[in-house]
Amino acid sequence: MSSSSNCKSCCEWKCWAFLKSSVGKKLVMGVTGLLLSGFVFTHMAGNMLIIFKGPDAYNLYGHGITSNPLYPLISYGLLAIFIVHVLTAISLIIDNKKARPISYAAGATKGDKRVSLASRTMAYSGSLLAAFLVSHLITFKYGAYYTTTIDGREVRDLAKLLYEVFQNPGYVAWYVVSLLLLASHLKHGFAAAFQSVGFWHPRYTPFIKSGAVLYALVVSFGFISQPLYVFLKH
Repeated sequence: MSSSSNCKSCCEWKCWAFLKSSVGKKLVMGVTGLLLSGFVFTHMAGNMLIIFKGPDAYNLYGHGITSNPLYPLISYGLLAIFIVHVLTAISLIIDNKKARPISYAAGATKGDKRVSLASRTMAYSGSLLAAFLVSHLITFKYGAYYTTTIDGREVRDLAKLLYEVFQNPGYVAWYVVSLLLLASHLKHGFAAAFQSVGFWHPRYTPFIKSGAVLYALVVSFGFISQPLYVFLKH
């Protein structure tokens, strides 16, 4: 075997060993968490179209996404990121329980004597959010398929489905509670993600924590405004 092959194998082994380490897993959690956070914010912003621009703009937005040739690649990419994020979180929880009865999330409070409720319940909120995601996909992505014509184009009428679903007070309540859990999850997770990728210093840590709170509030209440708007106005 050549020296170059030996070097390549050695680098691959070191990379794999790093990813299996606690630091490597937290880095993976941080990177995947930030990528998912970016998607969540974009998705929330798109939902605002139903409120500020009306059903046609909302339907055209949905059609533009699903008709994009890159849509399957992006969808599977997001799914892969989500699965990696969840599996890494489970692995960290198992590792930490073996080592000590302190959750991974507590690591983000290094230097603090108090651990927030959000950090202590990250595993639970994450599990409930995963259940919500499955419910959300079943209801909307794979739900009833209506069509409408806009500017001569036939597109899926997601707005009609939205109006139907959010007339159910039970589903609206489930949606609102899930998004409040998302706020808690994002508040801690967004800040912890920056720590995991190395952005953690006494000088700018307070700004990261404040930004995480603001981000969590904007995203969660942005999402919540949609079902409340539909339920109260239609």
